[in-house]
Amino acid sequence: MRIRRILAAVIATAALAGLGLTSAATATAGTVASLTPGECEQGGGTVNWANNTCKGGTGDGQMVD
Repeated sequence: MRIRRILAAVIATAALAGLGLTSAATATAGTVASLTPGECEQGGGTVNWANNTCKGGTGDGQMVD
């Protein structure tokens, strides 16, 4: 009985650790260094050509190529 509890705890810990690593990888993969003008506009923003940034939308403040 004791072995079952220990084994269940080990499996639960490993599963939760795996979920943590997966969500961390997903969070970092979503960040893009710079956007194209089309990506800025598709995200609901407008290109500010004075300083090459996206204004508004999902890419707000990101650099535009």
